[in-house]
Amino acid sequence: MPEEHRPEDPGAADAPRIVGRARRHGTRTAAVATEGTFTYEDLLRASERVARTLLGDRDDLDEDRVAFLVPPGFQYVAVQWGIWRAGGIAVPMAVSHPPRELAYVLEDADPVAVVVHPSMAKRIPDVRGLPVWSSEALTAAPPGASPGEIVSSAPARDLPRVVASRRAMMLYTSGTTGRPKGVVTTHANIEAQVRSLVEAWGWTQEDHILLILPLHHVHGIVNVLSCALWSGARCTILPGFDAGETWREIARGDLTLFMAVPTIYARLLAAWEQASPDQREAWSAGCRRMRLMVSGSAALPVSMLERWRDVSGHTLLERYGMTEIGMVLSNPLEGERRPGFVGHPLPGVQVRLVGEDGRPVAEGEPGEVVVRGDTVFSEYWRCPEETASAFPDGWFRTGDIAVVEDGAHRILGRSSVDIIKTGGYKVSALEIEEVLRTHPAVADCAVVGVPDAEWGERVAAALVPAHGENVPEADILRPWLKERLAPYKVPSLFLASAELPRNAMGKVTKPAIRELFGDGKHGGEPS
Repeated sequence: MPEEHRPEDPGAADAPRIVGRARRHGTRTAAVATEGTFTYEDLLRASERVARTLLGDRDDLDEDRVAFLVPPGFQYVAVQWGIWRAGGIAVPMAVSHPPRELAYVLEDADPVAVVVHPSMAKRIPDVRGLPVWSSEALTAAPPGASPGEIVSSAPARDLPRVVASRRAMMLYTSGTTGRPKGVVTTHANIEAQVRSLVEAWGWTQEDHILLILPLHHVHGIVNVLSCALWSGARCTILPGFDAGETWREIARGDLTLFMAVPTIYARLLAAWEQASPDQREAWSAGCRRMRLMVSGSAALPVSMLERWRDVSGHTLLERYGMTEIGMVLSNPLEGERRPGFVGHPLPGVQVRLVGEDGRPVAEGEPGEVVVRGDTVFSEYWRCPEETASAFPDGWFRTGDIAVVEDGAHRILGRSSVDIIKTGGYKVSALEIEEVLRTHPAVADCAVVGVPDAEWGERVAAALVPAHGENVPEADILRPWLKERLAPYKVPSLFLASAELPRNAMGKVTKPAIRELFGDGKHGGEPS
């Protein structure tokens, strides 16, 4: 019988679907983490203990929020599932954030409880009398306990029925264009996102993926962790990204999938370049044994895609998505993956490009990406006006500009960040960045628009020098760029920077780049 139609155990209908599916996988390995190796049965028992403890004397958390600060690992998964099974909304907090940022999330989410790993307890600000639970205490079995006692040590009560329409999770936007907002998704939204990716990327229970991404973001939570656990696959979870440790895991040769952001691929390439010939061969061989490697969350430079293909044998599959909508566009699992493109709509997702008047644009014309479907989020937390404005006609407006060329989508950038309006032209910052990265003296770069009374915006480039190189002077770099770009696309402002400011997912924070230019007098006059 096909797995999708296999019956679940009694009681599965009362739990979130991902939990019900876990019951069929039993003793298969679900997670390998610093805490040990755990089966799906281990995860079900631990998450039930979490749920019962969080409920206390209540029958149902009734969509109350539970915030948790737990590093990637088995405890994270058990706490997340336990919140869901108790009927609550899971609010994962970023382990990389300072106390001030954590305090903002706690104030905005207004949780009824907080779960924190003991190693991070001191980072939680005053929570004004809220119960604060230890993730270790919630998930660990009493010494010498049998599997049954692991559950029975928590208060005995039936867990609530959690239907798909309930709100399940709240993730905070990265805040690159304003104060972070809580993005609320239902269990049905998450299920739709997972089903879409499982179908498009061919997930099975035989897969084994390495998780190195932060678990306060849709990339790590949905694309990696939830897809793996939905499929009955194995997920090896590292507490964070380390290039050497990641390469060692890859070299073991038993991974089938790998997903990361461009920043991570850049660091892996740098480590590979510095390794011995034997290490390089072992690491590259581990890549070649995989069936799929994916890049997302930020634009992938074409030069990086080509270099990774040389090292790994893989043409990275680029996809496009965001916190509010999950993944909506993807290059194909089989067939041509065009560098610089993010492919076609994923299963169950409707995508179109519209002009400023809201009407669809013709192929070859740039337009804003708008999305509709079951994967799209429910609401911005306690922001009804922002929610309404995001859906002016029932389609979610992403704020991203793209163009369809020969049937495939190419992202030009954010309408408010990566699309620069200068001298009457609309210029893609991403296009300019791609060209700048081909210069041998430039390791990385970020292009922004700096306000200007005459030009509207001036094109400005922050450059990270390549190792052992100096960034060329503006009067040298401009002629080089004019050979490769239209004159109005050539930056008029330049500055060198040791590194670019980034958020937790490795995305360059363009507002911070603008601040680097101060009064806008770096590098001379517009071209």
